[in-house]
Amino acid sequence: MERSTIVRVHEGLHARPATRFVKLAKSFESDVEIEKGGKAVSAKSSVKLMLLGIKEGQEVTVRANGADAIEAIEALIGYLENPKSGLDNESAAIAKDVPADEASVDGKAVTTQPSTQPPGDLRGIGASEGAYLGPAFAYFPLRVEAEPRSLANDEIEPELERFARAVDAVRARMDASLAEEALAEGDRGIVAALRDIAGDETLIGDTEAAIRKGSDAVSAVIATSTQLAAAFGAVEDPYLNARADDMQAVGRQICLALLGQEDVGLEHIRQGAVLIADDIGAWDLARAPLKHIGGIVCGHGGSTSHIAIIARSHGIPAVLGLGERVKELAAAREIAIDGKSGRIVADPDETVRCEFVRRRDEAMRERDALAAFKGIVPKLADGTVIEVAANIGSLEEIEAAQEAGAMGVGLFRTELLFMRHMHLPSEDMQAETYGALARAFAPHPVIVRTLDIGGDKPVAGVEFPDEENPFLGWRGIRMCLDRPDIFKRQLRALLRAGIHGNLKVMLPMVSDIGEVRRTKILIDECATELARESVPFTRFDLGVMIETPAAVLIAPMLAKEVSFFSIGTNDLTQYVMAADRLNPTVANLNDVTNPAVMAAIEMTVNAAKAAGIMVGMCGEAAGRPDLIPAFIRMGLTELSMSPASIPRAKKRIAELTAEAG
Repeated sequence: MERSTIVRVHEGLHARPATRFVKLAKSFESDVEIEKGGKAVSAKSSVKLMLLGIKEGQEVTVRANGADAIEAIEALIGYLENPKSGLDNESAAIAKDVPADEASVDGKAVTTQPSTQPPGDLRGIGASEGAYLGPAFAYFPLRVEAEPRSLANDEIEPELERFARAVDAVRARMDASLAEEALAEGDRGIVAALRDIAGDETLIGDTEAAIRKGSDAVSAVIATSTQLAAAFGAVEDPYLNARADDMQAVGRQICLALLGQEDVGLEHIRQGAVLIADDIGAWDLARAPLKHIGGIVCGHGGSTSHIAIIARSHGIPAVLGLGERVKELAAAREIAIDGKSGRIVADPDETVRCEFVRRRDEAMRERDALAAFKGIVPKLADGTVIEVAANIGSLEEIEAAQEAGAMGVGLFRTELLFMRHMHLPSEDMQAETYGALARAFAPHPVIVRTLDIGGDKPVAGVEFPDEENPFLGWRGIRMCLDRPDIFKRQLRALLRAGIHGNLKVMLPMVSDIGEVRRTKILIDECATELARESVPFTRFDLGVMIETPAAVLIAPMLAKEVSFFSIGTNDLTQYVMAADRLNPTVANLNDVTNPAVMAAIEMTVNAAKAAGIMVGMCGEAAGRPDLIPAFIRMGLTELSMSPASIPRAKKRIAELTAEAG
């Protein structure tokens, strides 16, 4: 069967959305292909899929043939029609941080400085903002080369087996990296994408075909990865251009495994050094001691490359795309780097040194000043404590939240736990995750949002109907109550995890009081079952997320049923203003400061205060220093935000207290 649709995935099927689309396709037994403009490729090959260059707004056709063809079509079409498919920190970093003046280079790995520039003063692509001055660390591993040789007929099968073992070894090393708890969530997604490339059927199939024709494995890998990298480099799209570097990096790792060699490691880079390289594999960089790196300078890469994404997510200034001139920096002792303008100065004179030292020290002073608020408990002049908590979606984000000084978790999004697996997570897996989260922040509260998915977030094991507007459809608490087999599993896991800390639970997308009452009945059933099975558990406080106009209007009634409110300003704003927050043509309406939205927030706070329950906020607006005074005046006592916003929020509350004093 087949079905056509218009692709709504933000920016189209570039690296991560393509990888996740392929992962979803591979979860079905059916043969699946996708066609654009008369050209069809396997939907189970991320390389072929990316080379198809599917953009947002283009029409494609998905075909499936097999026992689960209907389910495959439904899931894949749902993915393509979801604007947020594949969107996370990587996409946010790309959207937010690509320099405005980079249109002239299209994010490609090119040299941008004029030929008249003096040696040691270079210009590249500013890929991650920040000014820095530090000692140079040159990283120029030897190129992987091999003497091509022709195989005899009896050597072909052993060579194919040797190639297969090398691929398995590379993927096993990547699996080991993914299992490391210290690996940041954004980096984890990048390593997972590289692992997918290492096992891609196009890379494997083309290499095996070359070996069968008599080429040795190393030469075959070099030829195939170079060929595929060139195909990516020829595409007029900066995201796909950047995947050429990934292809070369994966090919290099397979060749090293074939040769029994290991790459020069970055584990010995000195504290605060500026890393200089012709090219850096995203896998190598993701595993490096990133806290030691003060800056990154690279001959390859652009603002959409995985190197840039990793640098931005860790706050490391980076200049990429220097081309061959990066080798001029190999013997430098000290490097000054401006990650915004793209300027690099090797062994700067005193004037330049003073400029960069001043800028570096200003940035460090700001960081240090904010770091002083890490352990601060923000209090108002009357002694009221304002809890400043973190919004997170995985255990990998715990460290960043703790480092920022989070006073617990105001929003734990459980959908990532469901979306990252090919099958619905078991009760034990969920209980372990929620328990680890509660332990990490005890005695501070951890608020877990029950599963908030709908037709815009495909999850293996849940079949969603076709909906004209999934944001107003079968999602959140509505879906959960209709699927007690899924919901009760999560509620049981949450009850079990409650013994490990101060766990609270809130329900998303509530618009009717009956939804809360039905949930409470299910919680009672789960508690009875666990008691009967002699499984330890603890009851949790139940709250609701206020994100629909209906919830605002019935807030006084809801407040009698629950222990707390948490205002989700992102969705509340779009629903109050009837303006899709993903639609740029109505972006001006998606403003939390609109009087209608602020009135809805104040109505909710008043209802909570009247009932004597806690009221907090977990939308992005909670971290805005300009709005914090207004929210506190209304009576909010908990603000939850991204970890990066926590220090400034604490500082702003301290300023309010000082002003009141």
